[in-house]
Amino acid sequence: MTKQDFTGKTAVITGGAQGIGLAVADRLARARAQVASWDMNAEQNTDAMNRLGGFATICDVSDAASVREALAVTESALGPVDILVNSAGIAGPNMPIQDYDDAAWHQIIAVNLTGTYNTNKAVIPGMRDRNYGRILNIASIAGKEGNPNACAYSASKAGVIGFTKSAGKENADKDIAINCVTPAAARTPIFDQMSAAHIEYMLSKIPRGRFLEVAEAANMIAWAVCAENAFTTGAVFDLSGGRATY
Repeated sequence: MTKQDFTGKTAVITGGAQGIGLAVADRLARARAQVASWDMNAEQNTDAMNRLGGFATICDVSDAASVREALAVTESALGPVDILVNSAGIAGPNMPIQDYDDAAWHQIIAVNLTGTYNTNKAVIPGMRDRNYGRILNIASIAGKEGNPNACAYSASKAGVIGFTKSAGKENADKDIAINCVTPAAARTPIFDQMSAAHIEYMLSKIPRGRFLEVAEAANMIAWAVCAENAFTTGAVFDLSGGRATY
């Protein structure tokens, strides 16, 4: 049963066409939020939002101009954005640092870290003007502990954690909560970018002995972006099944 009521709230989910992003979009839509998904896959995004009664627009989060256009289109259709959930992300290849592809490094940082910066930067001014906002950036347990053969992904997600702490402090003078979660691996299409050995490594590190379910992530995220979460900001919430050591 849905506990939070998001009636009258407009929520943007980046990467909302699949995986954790889609689970969050579904969770918030069922709690009566107006949901908009910003995603690169136009067909998949439109299909997903049609099922949920949400709004779909194409957005490349690594491109600041694309983010600004997505925000303008969304606010024209749905009104001011109250909630932002940054779920768009890529994993990249698995290989040692000395063999890592430079282009892959730059792409992963651009999407995972610069994309977080771009989307936060776009919505924060309006949230400050209205004295209300909830932002949840999806980091990773890899950002805390670092996964071998995943230097770019680990570095990008560590950056998301640091960025979130900074943004939370900057906006603590308003009713704006900016937090992040650090999930362990979940069986989503991002697994298609990883080697079988790397997937097995991640599973071996989870004390619960299983991967995260996307609905479990959506439930925690829904609380983090609800109105009742009015005091916690700049925080890092664990979703690692016991893996996290801090």
